[in-house]
Amino acid sequence: MNASPAEEILDIVDEQDEVVGRLPRGEVYARGLRHRCAFVLVRDRADRIFVHRRTASKLLFPSQYDMFVGGVVGAGESYDAAALREAEEELGVSGLDQPVPVLSFLYDDGPGGRGSWWSRVYEVRCDLPVSPQVEEVAWHAFLTEEELERRLGEWTWVPDGLAAWERLRVVRELGAGEPGRSVRRGA
Repeated sequence: MNASPAEEILDIVDEQDEVVGRLPRGEVYARGLRHRCAFVLVRDRADRIFVHRRTASKLLFPSQYDMFVGGVVGAGESYDAAALREAEEELGVSGLDQPVPVLSFLYDDGPGGRGSWWSRVYEVRCDLPVSPQVEEVAWHAFLTEEELERRLGEWTWVPDGLAAWERLRVVRELGAGEPGRSVRRGA
């Protein structure tokens, strides 16, 4: 029998992304403790971006849109392993290339929010037919970057995904997309 998402054990990390403890995800969320997440921007062979609406049952940001697949990094798991695992799970594929890290940043959900989490942003191309997890994805489509930009003001997006998208755009504009580049909030 699989544990519920709330029971999954996560590493608790400090402002330097060093592990300082471990607790179940439900407790991490309830207490707003800093943890780790992987975000993966998925493009198809036509260079369109995978966009989806999260299911209403998600613990964080239910029924909101996201331009990234991904999720929390499990206790003792690497960001790279979590990025590949989450991308394959959410897209419903196997044999995906290892996502390439683009940037890292400390996301802060702000006053009254859910806390903060270290966020590593990846990119990957998926030429495989996708069959997203029905437990994770309520709707999906591949959109051009222009279509996605038009929807930013129309749909309700997950705030951490929006923050990652904004940072990714800045990195691209600056031409500073070295793997593992750290970008702090407000940078």
